[in-house]
Amino acid sequence: MNKQKVAVLGPGSWGTALSQVLNDNGHEVRIWGNVPEQINEINQHHTNERYFKDIVLNEKICAYHDLQETLKGVDAVLFVVPTKVTRLVAKQVAAVLDHKVTIMHASKGLEPDSHKRISQILEEEIPTDLRSEIVVVSGPSHAEETIVRDITLITAASKDLESAKYVQELFSNHYFRLYTNSDVIGVETAGALKNIIAVGAGALHGLGFGDNAKAAIITRGLAEITRLGVALGANPLTYSGLSGVGDLIVTGTSIHSRNWRAGNALGKGEKLADIEANMGMVIEGISTTRAAHELAQELGVYMPITQAIYKVIYENHGIRQAIQDMMTNEFRSENEWS
Repeated sequence: MNKQKVAVLGPGSWGTALSQVLNDNGHEVRIWGNVPEQINEINQHHTNERYFKDIVLNEKICAYHDLQETLKGVDAVLFVVPTKVTRLVAKQVAAVLDHKVTIMHASKGLEPDSHKRISQILEEEIPTDLRSEIVVVSGPSHAEETIVRDITLITAASKDLESAKYVQELFSNHYFRLYTNSDVIGVETAGALKNIIAVGAGALHGLGFGDNAKAAIITRGLAEITRLGVALGANPLTYSGLSGVGDLIVTGTSIHSRNWRAGNALGKGEKLADIEANMGMVIEGISTTRAAHELAQELGVYMPITQAIYKVIYENHGIRQAIQDMMTNEFRSENEWS
């Protein structure tokens, strides 16, 4: 692939790690953010200390505060901003973008209130004459490992296979590999909903439960993620792939996962407000829990783990009581889909 110009919107941990992947592949990378101090740090010191203490970025990676300047002449735009601000940033992009680009996103969540997936937001806000079909970049990936070039395999999903292949080639190298997929609904719902289960897995650990409980919540969590995704039109096979069970494993078992860490702290009795303040980063699983709970009720989908976590976070139920309630639910067959 010839050298491409890529705008990465969002200088957080994942946006920074993906910028390094793109730079390693010889592309011109422009990181955009709205915190001047962070932009200056990246340009002057080639570091992003808030997220990576001991990492020096390649000096070719440039950071921008002006969005119009960032987007000038780029071939592709990658959204890596929190779900709750995706629509706002997409509106800003649409207002200043003056040519057609490939639009990608690597965020994981559901929009509060509307419950829409991120690709739906981007489709609504960016006119078709300015973009490709949206490509979703998702899968089992901790920024802390990608930034040190650890082996990572994820998915590029799009309704247009050629767009997915373009993104596959854009990112893939000796340590970072992408597989294409056409099931955008499945990949996005898997990426969003696994954060909820990760909060639950962390809570079980914080309470002192062991590997049996960990395996149970991951397996049954995958079942209810799949139920909701299929109700929305996803292919059930997607959930047995990298963006499904792969992402659920990595997020539901690792201290690198902010959702797992948040659940772990909840399990140890910490208050949610304190956890969010101490984290310093968005915990997508918290807001996604509300969206998924409301969506499940609307569609009549059985999601007991999501419901239990919702009650703990939003209705002040005790965690141990929530677990007890799940353990005494009506008996069901493992393969029930409703």
